[in-house]
Amino acid sequence: MSDEIVTSTGQWSLVVLRATQHSVKVWAGTLFSTLKMPDHARIELISPDNTVVHEIIRTDWNRPFSNIRKRFYITASFADLQPGQHYELRFSRRIEAIVGIREESWQTLRTAQFDTLPAQLPTTGQKPFTVGFGSCFYNHRDGGQAAGSYKALYDRGDASVKPDITFLTGDQVYLDIGFDSLSFVSSEIRQRVADDYALHWQALGSILNRGATWMLPDDHEYWNDYPFHDSLIPTLLALKINNVRETWTKAAIDGVQRVQQSPRLDFFNLGDALSFCLADLRSYRTDDTFLPTADFKRLTDWARSLTCPGVLVIPQPLIIEENKTERNLLSFKTQYQQLVEALGESGHDIVLLSGDVHFGRIAIAQLGPEGGRLVEVIASPLSNLTGLNGIATATPSFKPKKFPDPNLFSVPGWQAKPVQYDQSFAVSTKEGRLFSAYPKSRTREHFMTASFSQTDNGKVMLKVNAWRVRERDSNNLPARDFEEYQLNLK
Repeated sequence: MSDEIVTSTGQWSLVVLRATQHSVKVWAGTLFSTLKMPDHARIELISPDNTVVHEIIRTDWNRPFSNIRKRFYITASFADLQPGQHYELRFSRRIEAIVGIREESWQTLRTAQFDTLPAQLPTTGQKPFTVGFGSCFYNHRDGGQAAGSYKALYDRGDASVKPDITFLTGDQVYLDIGFDSLSFVSSEIRQRVADDYALHWQALGSILNRGATWMLPDDHEYWNDYPFHDSLIPTLLALKINNVRETWTKAAIDGVQRVQQSPRLDFFNLGDALSFCLADLRSYRTDDTFLPTADFKRLTDWARSLTCPGVLVIPQPLIIEENKTERNLLSFKTQYQQLVEALGESGHDIVLLSGDVHFGRIAIAQLGPEGGRLVEVIASPLSNLTGLNGIATATPSFKPKKFPDPNLFSVPGWQAKPVQYDQSFAVSTKEGRLFSAYPKSRTREHFMTASFSQTDNGKVMLKVNAWRVRERDSNNLPARDFEEYQLNLK
C-alpha cells in the first residue's frame, strides 16, 4: 500500500448510513466551505481481520446544496458483507508530491466503524441487538457533550448496551433559530442552511461514524410546523414571502435528501422475531395527510402483516394530546386513526421510538381487542434550546389519560383504556433560571438505548436505558438517568 498520512481534520465527515445483513452505504465529504475538492478520494472497507476487502476510488463529487460551491460529498455502497460482523471504513484523499513525500501518497481524512445487521435476533446469553436513539440537537451549548457521551458508551460501555445502529428521529439541526432567519436574500438563506448543517454535523461526528445511522427529519430540519407557514413567530415571518419560502424550502430539502439521506420509508427484519419500519411523517405533509396515499398504504400494510413484534420509528409520538398552536400527528385525524387501527390489527406489540417533544418518557397503551400493546419510548432532547428559544423546553407529560382519547377520536370496536405511565421511567428534569441560558424547567439532555433479545420461551425481551449527556459515572461513561426498564413483548 502507498504511504499513509494520518491527520486530524475535523471539517471532513464520514457517515455510516443504512446497513443491512449484507451491505452498507456511506457518505463522505465536507459541509464546510474552506476545504479543497480532492482530485481523487477513496473509501476502504476493512474486514474484522484488518485486511482491506473493498476499495472504491471516486472522482465524481456531488454538491450537497444547490447553487452553492465549495461544499461536496460522495456516497459509496459496499455489498457481499457477512451478517453480524464488525467492519471499519477509511476515507482518504490522494495528495500530490510534496517535499519529503513521494507520489501516490494518501492522507486519511476520517475513519468509521459499523456492524452489519445480524441474520437473527440474538438469544439469551448473547449480546442483544441494541438501538441507540435520540432527537432534538441544538448545538449552541452542547460543547461536544452529546457525541462524547455516545462515543464513550459505544467504545467502552458494557456490551449489553453498546449500540449496534442509531436512529436520529428528528431535529438533528435547527435551521429556524435566530433573527438572521429573516434574510430576504436567496444566497444568504442557502448559506445559512449549509452553515448550520456544517456545524451540527461536525458536532455529531462521533455519533455519525459509529454504527449505521438512519435519520428522520422533523420540522426544524425545515422550519417550525413545516410545511405550514401560518405561524406568527417573529423569526419566521419572512416565510410569508413566496421567494424566501421557496428558497428556504429547496435548501432544507437538499439537507434532508442529500445530507441526511432520509428514507421516506424503510423496512428490515431480524429473522422472524422482530420487524422494523422507519417512516418520515414530516416531509410530505399536506393539509389533510402526513404521508402520500401509496406510502401510507405501505406503512399500514407492514403493520397489518406483522407475524412478530414490530418497531416503528417516527419523528413524532402517537400517544399525544391535541395541540392548539402547531400540528402534531393527531392534526391529521383520518390517517392518524387508520394508522392506529392498523397497528392493532396483528395483535403483536409495537415498540414506537420517537422524539420531538423535548422530554423522555415510556408509556404503554392497549391496541384494541386483539391484545397488542403500543410501547412508546420518547427520547428528546440531545441538547436543549437556549436563551429566548429556551421557552420551548419541556418536562414530561403524562397525558392523555386514555387511549384512544375518547374526547378526540375513536376506532370502531375499540374501548378507550387507561395509558400506563410509570413516572420512575421518565427522564429527570432541571429547574430553569429566568435570566440564564435556560429560563424554563427542562428535561435533562439524554439519548436512549433499546436492546432486543429472544428469550428461551420465544418471547422478545425489550430493555430500555436512558443516558445523561452531560454527566458521567465513576468510569467516565454517561450516567444512567433511571434504572433499566424491561418488558417481554408478544
